[in-house]
Amino acid sequence: MINQKELHLIERGEKIDLFLLVRKCEIKLTKANKQFLFLELGDKSLTLNANIWENFESFYKSIIPGDVVKIIGSMDEYQGTPQIKVVSISKPKPSSGVSPEDFLPISKRDLNEMGKEFFSRIEKITSAYLKQLMNQIFNEENFKKYSKVPAGKAWHHSYIHGLLEHSLEIIKICDLMCNIHSEIDRDLLICGAMMHDFGKIEELSINGIFDYTDKGKLLGHIVISAMYVNEESKKIPGFPDELKNCLLHIILSHQGKLEYASPVVPKTLEAITLYQADELSAKVNAYKNALSLGTNSDNKWTKFISLATTDLFSHGSFAKDNSGIKTLFD
Repeated sequence: MINQKELHLIERGEKIDLFLLVRKCEIKLTKANKQFLFLELGDKSLTLNANIWENFESFYKSIIPGDVVKIIGSMDEYQGTPQIKVVSISKPKPSSGVSPEDFLPISKRDLNEMGKEFFSRIEKITSAYLKQLMNQIFNEENFKKYSKVPAGKAWHHSYIHGLLEHSLEIIKICDLMCNIHSEIDRDLLICGAMMHDFGKIEELSINGIFDYTDKGKLLGHIVISAMYVNEESKKIPGFPDELKNCLLHIILSHQGKLEYASPVVPKTLEAITLYQADELSAKVNAYKNALSLGTNSDNKWTKFISLATTDLFSHGSFAKDNSGIKTLFD
């Protein structure tokens, strides 16, 4: 594990001498048709752009996204957006002791605590069929993957252990809704919460960067999750078809709309509850992440966030926490 100053704390004009993770590396053209190397470089706190204009060809051939590089330069700005001005860039020596995972964000929650919470919730399932199904699917190998991957590549819970944290949040929201509305099938809904994003264990990879696998791009996590339920339920004698179909429906409809890649829209109480719980957990986390980066210097508003289709207002703890961050938005 390296010990160095985080990017978001570096002021404009300050010298940089850091190990950073390459998140993107592309050759681009200026309007005058001149080639340059475009990089996205980051640590756990931030990702910034950097351009290299000369003598980059051999270096470009030697690196891929997910590699760690040593950057010497300074914090600069282009059209109001912070970026890194590179003086030199090189691959670190093996003796440097740096690892790509040193630069990946990680959940603030304790992993062991989350694991205990997850399996204790499985034990509370009263349906023998659904409890056996969850125990089969969440075997040691699968849970190890489930507990490590992010819930998303960039938008929400996009850090190691993020999927597990996201699922536990949804489970709590769903339990609360079942307390309010007794007509909801609690076991069915909780299993839907556990399984809705399960396919991300095969859709996403964390080899240096968070990215989509070939299988993830071809099938998507919704289909992968449904396939697991369909196959594992066949191993349980007498598993009711209607119960299986209702669980599959929750998974297939959990993104709410056809245009959001759900094959069907929610058509049961459990499905609409899961969709809204998923939305609440995802958006609150995404907004928190956006606010944590700070606001413009002259007001309490963040920059425009395309995925939220708005800028966000910062107040209370976020305004206080971000008061000392001068480098990104001053």
